Amino acid sequence: MSDTDTPEEGREPEGPTSEDLQSAGPEAAPAPRRGGAGRLVRGLLVLALMIGFVGPVLTVAVYRFVPPPITILMVQRLFEGQGFSRSWRRLDDLSPHLVRSVIAAEDANFCSHHGFDLEAIRKALAHNESSDRVRGGSTISQQTAKNIFLWPDRSYVRKGLEAYFTVLIEVMWGKPRIMEVYLNSIEFGPGVYGAQAAARRNFGVDAEDLSPTQAARLAAVLPSPLRYKADTPGPYVRRRTGRIQAAAGTVRRDNLDACVLG
Repeated sequence: MSDTDTPEEGREPEGPTSEDLQSAGPEAAPAPRRGGAGRLVRGLLVLALMIGFVGPVLTVAVYRFVPPPITILMVQRLFEGQGFSRSWRRLDDLSPHLVRSVIAAEDANFCSHHGFDLEAIRKALAHNESSDRVRGGSTISQQTAKNIFLWPDRSYVRKGLEAYFTVLIEVMWGKPRIMEVYLNSIEFGPGVYGAQAAARRNFGVDAEDLSPTQAARLAAVLPSPLRYKADTPGPYVRRRTGRIQAAAGTVRRDNLDACVLG
């Protein structure tokens, strides 16, 4: 045998022989990977959290510039046979009397809070403990968050989501946009949404031409727009209209509308 044919002493075989493979048996096969289902579940949870966080943020960002479409409440009212009337108007095309009236009626501290009026909430809770008539402590920002993004009920889940969306719109929209969306989406009567539709339906004028009295009447029906009427007001709406007009004067005098009207 030549030197090239002689195996070097001590060299390891380059690979397993057939005898090695046969002797190894099935235990030599690679162990199957474990934890695939767990990784899938964790991945789905991460995806759900990302959608739950990013989705609302993106939606709020889009609605900063685009008029929000039909809401859950509007769809519900359609199924109840109440119809649908809504016409979007820019804030500059809405009567300043209406801005002051809703601030006076719904949220006197609109320009000074950051979405939540803790004092109003405290007073509402104290009132509701001693009265059968429920008083709300929601701000215009909270009402806007509920009306645009959520559904109409009183569950803790919805209230929690309402708080989340309230923070988002306060940070991403600012007060003028919140007021603009609010006045274009709030329910003023059966199938009537927004200031323009309400002004035309009740008084035959455009929203920018509402008088102080007409604006106060529209604000007066907001606690229960399916029950009260702005065009043919009863005693309650007339009394409330007078109080709102007086309070709207205070709003103007004390610049409580400055964050919206400048």
